[in-house]
Amino acid sequence: MRMLQTIDHELLRTFVAIVDHGGFTRAAQAVNRTQSAVSMQIKRLEEDVLQRQLFERQGRQMLLTSEGATLLGYARRILDLHGEALTMLRQPDMVGKVRLGVPDDYVMRFLPGILKSFSHTWPLVDVEVQCAPSSELINRQKGQLDLSIVTREVGHEIGEILLQDETVWVVAESHATHRQSPLPLALFEEPCFCRRHACNALTRAGLSYRIAYSSPSLATLQAVVGAGLAVSAWMKSLVTPNLRILDEADGFPSLPDASIVLLRSSDTGSPVVEGLAQYIIEGFRL
Repeated sequence: MRMLQTIDHELLRTFVAIVDHGGFTRAAQAVNRTQSAVSMQIKRLEEDVLQRQLFERQGRQMLLTSEGATLLGYARRILDLHGEALTMLRQPDMVGKVRLGVPDDYVMRFLPGILKSFSHTWPLVDVEVQCAPSSELINRQKGQLDLSIVTREVGHEIGEILLQDETVWVVAESHATHRQSPLPLALFEEPCFCRRHACNALTRAGLSYRIAYSSPSLATLQAVVGAGLAVSAWMKSLVTPNLRILDEADGFPSLPDASIVLLRSSDTGSPVVEGLAQYIIEGFRL
């Protein structure tokens, strides 16, 4: 019997995201993948699965072909049925609450897509999000949190590694703040190993600096650096388009990589907790 080819629902989810968000870049953010990964998914859907062109470019716009418009209606129905089936079959385990700890750093970059996807499958589960620095979340993990996403030094990880990333120097794209002496820094509050590594690296390089701004909030540091008031150091995956990465060509020393890890409480395991854990793992696959 001839086997009929099936369509991976994740390919359909990406296809619908491109239509809904008006392009590959925003769709990549919505499904928590890189733009190149999204492009590869659509290429696979067009060339390997359907053998039909779904999009055509007109200027800066990506418009649906007639085949793409036909697929869109089916894709929405398939995804709705997929979510409905999971909801009905998992109904006995659907109700509950998950306490998630996450630093402010990752809330805007990773959490929206993760929680949106999770809510489609577990619509009646309440998620309590607690934002705090990694060191504080580790202390809260036993008894106060079910899951925590924290930053650790490479080689000192505990829990499951979600992502290893470069630590980079950043400056406002349109400013030359990095040429000031002493160098004004905007860094996370103590205890923060990124802060420690940044200061130690500058000292070893013989560069004078002053800590002009200190905050537990990435949003605050981004605002300060974006305004051209200081230079900072954080993970490369958190760098926004208005910032420029500084490297050795700019006179800045390299910094150690960092790891983002997922911690699970040993005494609060449940299907809903593990369900969110799996969505978090998937959401950090850049």
